[in-house]
Amino acid sequence: MNTPPDLSQLSPDQLRQLAAALMTQVEQQGQALEQSQKALHHTEQVNQKLTHELALLKRHKFGQRSEHLNVLQISLLDEVVDADIAAIEAELEELARPMAPPAKKTPKRAPLPPELPRTEIRHDPESDHCACGCQLRRIGEEISEKLDYTPGEFHVERHIRGKWVCDHCETLTQAPMPAQIIDKGIPTAGLLAQVLIAKYADHLPLYRQEQIFARAGVPIPRSTLAEWVGICGVRLQPLIDALRDLLLSEPVLHADETPVPMLAPGKKKTHRAYLWAYATTPYAGLKAVIYDFSEGRGGQHARDFLGVWRGKLICDDYSGYKQSFANGVTEIGCMAHARRKFIDLHVAGKSQIAEQAIDLIGQLYQVEREAQSLTAEERQQLRDTGARPIADALHRWMLAHREKVPNGSATAKALDYSLKRWAALTRYLDDGGLPIDNNRVENLIRPWALGRSNWLFAGSLRSGQRAANIMSLIQCAKLNGHEPYAYLKDVLERLPTQKASQVHELLPQNW
Repeated sequence: MNTPPDLSQLSPDQLRQLAAALMTQVEQQGQALEQSQKALHHTEQVNQKLTHELALLKRHKFGQRSEHLNVLQISLLDEVVDADIAAIEAELEELARPMAPPAKKTPKRAPLPPELPRTEIRHDPESDHCACGCQLRRIGEEISEKLDYTPGEFHVERHIRGKWVCDHCETLTQAPMPAQIIDKGIPTAGLLAQVLIAKYADHLPLYRQEQIFARAGVPIPRSTLAEWVGICGVRLQPLIDALRDLLLSEPVLHADETPVPMLAPGKKKTHRAYLWAYATTPYAGLKAVIYDFSEGRGGQHARDFLGVWRGKLICDDYSGYKQSFANGVTEIGCMAHARRKFIDLHVAGKSQIAEQAIDLIGQLYQVEREAQSLTAEERQQLRDTGARPIADALHRWMLAHREKVPNGSATAKALDYSLKRWAALTRYLDDGGLPIDNNRVENLIRPWALGRSNWLFAGSLRSGQRAANIMSLIQCAKLNGHEPYAYLKDVLERLPTQKASQVHELLPQNW
């Protein structure tokens, strides 16, 4: 313990210096205390939030869940109906076949991959002698291949850690256990990757995986699989954060959203949540997409994700983006949406005006097909000479026909959609790095539509966000030409020992 100085022995200057030092020390301690109190307050808030969320989940898990049984019964009924329809169609096709045998045709299906292992099964006569007693001679063979499947097989990794002791100093030495995503758990990174890929890429719910694993000889409870998925979602969050930072460094982004049913805790029904998708353009060097799950469709969700980003956003005419445009984001319209208005009009009434609009917009897309493989500068030049005159003619044509159709008609609504957004629809003409439409992100959001028919709904906001994160990594791996299982397995193996400052090395575009 430091002995306090004898103040009576200090000069006035020394006393002033000591007082200034003490004041500085008190101020620093006050700032440190304030920061500690803020950190403690934040920790308490997060703890209360998680405790409340845990209580809701426990009530949802152990409370009455009759609605789950109803949903499962409906799902099983759909499977039965589909199977019956397929059986009836097969029987009708069989009955419609002509009595005479059809002419033999050469199969047009693609050959089976040569790298697959092959087992030869030979079918030869029981005797190499003819019925007349002569020796048979082989003159050739006919080969047909069929694709077989054997359910997956498990194997066990035995980690044997030797114990070494020094007789002199009696010191025990033992190599440490390699770090794992789940400490002291039984699954390897390969098994965890399989569960995640099956659930989020192949859309197999955990109860189906439970059945598959049981048939392979290793029954793994669904609750255990769910626990693994939850832990993996938390461990993979740093990759999503790094991917988001990288995505928001791009000057141009696509954006779209789609509804996803989410189960309301304690209720016997679902409500509409939304999945948002943000992706780079086809012309960008970075190939990435991030999915963001939210409870609603309000524009605040998009603003929260984009943050301070002020680039060019390619999107549909959803009003939720309007505030972002007022804050400095540049709106880029989607020509495909404008075209769909005229397609719907043409399908409904064979409108000649709609047919002419579709033809002119089709000419714009023809220019884009020719410019697809060009550089941004070359694409810009081609648009100036080829697309801009077509767009100007289309605009004049729309203005002229709008004066001829009555307000409120279907034709007027189709024309007004494009005319009111003409500036946003034609901004791509001024930048060779912009695409003509928002189709890229709509294609990237399509896997969720497939998944909805399998898992029916998101169980909670957290599960929806976890699904969005993992599917972001899976889809980015595909965009960068990687096999998702191999990528995710390697990431789960390396992530426990990867430095936080080097987590970007595990992103799909750097893998």
